[in-house]
Amino acid sequence: MIADVAFDAPLASPFSYRVPDGWILSPGQRVLAPLKGPPRVGLVVAVRDGAGEGLKPLARIIDPEPLLTPEQLDLARWVAAETLASFGSTCLALLPPPTERGVGGARRGSDTGTPAKKPTRSRELEDASGLPELLTGAGREARLIALLTGDQAPALVLTPDVESAARWAQRLGKAAPVVRLDSGVPDAERTAAWQALARGAAPYAVGTRSALLAPLPPGGRLALIDEQEAAHKPPGHPRLHAREVALERAARQGLRTLLTAGTPSVEMWWRAEHGSARLTAAPKAAWPTVAVADTRGIARREALTPTLARAIRETLAAGRRVFLGVSRLTSALGCDECGAILKCADCAIAMAYSPAARGLECRLCGTTAGLPETCPACRGRRLMPFGWGAERVEHAVRRRFARARIARYDPDIARGRRGEAQRDAALAAEVVIGTRGVLKLFGPASLGLAGFVSPDQMLGIPDFRAAERTFALLWAAAERVRGDGAVIVQSQNPTHHALAALGKQDLSAFYTPEMRFRADAGYPPFRRLALITVATGPATGPTADAVASALAGAPGLTVYPPTPDRRHRVHRIVVKGGPDLPRVLGESLRGLLSDGASRSRGIIEVEVDPVEWPS
Repeated sequence: MIADVAFDAPLASPFSYRVPDGWILSPGQRVLAPLKGPPRVGLVVAVRDGAGEGLKPLARIIDPEPLLTPEQLDLARWVAAETLASFGSTCLALLPPPTERGVGGARRGSDTGTPAKKPTRSRELEDASGLPELLTGAGREARLIALLTGDQAPALVLTPDVESAARWAQRLGKAAPVVRLDSGVPDAERTAAWQALARGAAPYAVGTRSALLAPLPPGGRLALIDEQEAAHKPPGHPRLHAREVALERAARQGLRTLLTAGTPSVEMWWRAEHGSARLTAAPKAAWPTVAVADTRGIARREALTPTLARAIRETLAAGRRVFLGVSRLTSALGCDECGAILKCADCAIAMAYSPAARGLECRLCGTTAGLPETCPACRGRRLMPFGWGAERVEHAVRRRFARARIARYDPDIARGRRGEAQRDAALAAEVVIGTRGVLKLFGPASLGLAGFVSPDQMLGIPDFRAAERTFALLWAAAERVRGDGAVIVQSQNPTHHALAALGKQDLSAFYTPEMRFRADAGYPPFRRLALITVATGPATGPTADAVASALAGAPGLTVYPPTPDRRHRVHRIVVKGGPDLPRVLGESLRGLLSDGASRSRGIIEVEVDPVEWPS
């Protein structure tokens, strides 16, 4: 017998090996096989008849049983095709880590490989009752738990991070045994959880995106928590948002899909509007008073406007807690008189401001410009970068409220013992100053006030998703404020649709104009994007030009010129296309992306549907 084995490597095709006499293998099992040196972990993708003369033998079998069915392997092929990634890298990233270096040779009762069935759409999903269901509004997590525990159907719950996985495992564990499939538990426990699911011995499983292919029988439920979170697509394989994989898997297997979101992604909102998803919103709950403090024309000498300072004083006097949201980002240039952000005329996103170069650059199309003397909107002369850093805000708060317990905390950069100490201080503080991650410290309706010193920093990020992310942050903070509390937003863009929607507690007031902007400018969900990066190698620039030339004649693509990023020593190319963007890219770049073709010219990486934009 001959086994074809795929590896976690940028290889287009699997390698063939001789199966030692007496071994029985199936597709979906991991093995150890020699690959240019010591044996490496690989995945068997096919087993076929053959003498195997001249082929190297497999070293050991790692899994006693296949971890992936033919249907799961076919789904992994779809993911690999959508991301222009190798099949082996995609599969192995979605399996629990091996807990030992092999389990010996033969095993009994194994199938030698069955051709994968062509995936079909479940009939159940063809009517409205089988559509993916998006839960929004107050109490959405409690409603999800009620749906998951209301019958005996097994369920797989996917969270954006390990901390959330632990919390959900604890909550579901009150109803029935729960196994975990994330890196927050030992490797052996993850493997045992996978096997328990395969046997039908575990009713509930919780994990992160690495559990996307975990066993789940037809009729099971697949839940995605906070589907809008960028954490569902961290760096590394599979380079596709967990939401897209979950929806595709559910459609292939007939699984009921449940998603939660305080502020849905624009992609899911579009699906709901067009009938391919069902939006289930709870009745409006108590909402804090929302006030917008207009900072246009006000000299930036004080972080706190009188409105925000007065709200802090009243909240502390009432014995309630205060959260002040800040941002580390100050890359946009704006007018202090009218609040306008300087944007690219073609791409409609903020131009990145470089103090060193004293210029502006569009991170999408590469257009550069010098610093204008006046604002293009109002002809004002007070152009300056947005920004009140956490340290400056803390200084201003301590000066005004010297007796209050004040803490500054940024969980994204605080690590180790120092991070733990800062977290403990934040938990005990009356006023907490920090970035978005701090909100995880607070439960619903636990704050008296949420204040935002300068959300214009976030609105000015050179990314078409800037408004969506700012709105998500403001909404998440408002959900953590008591109904008789307040949200104060200081902004030079007081009429922005994100702020208006927040004040009305109306999601549609944000998504309607946001959809219009996306449609007019050709951004997702109306068109797909890809970010191509050329890095390392003496001929990086020419290789980037070769990539752009190879794509220039492809039908339906908009290809922007290569732009150098000298800080990261790369060239980037942005491409817009239709639903078949991965296929068109793959066909156009086949020669440049083939094995070894890019090593001397520079490493070429393609990311389809990027979530995080280069800063």
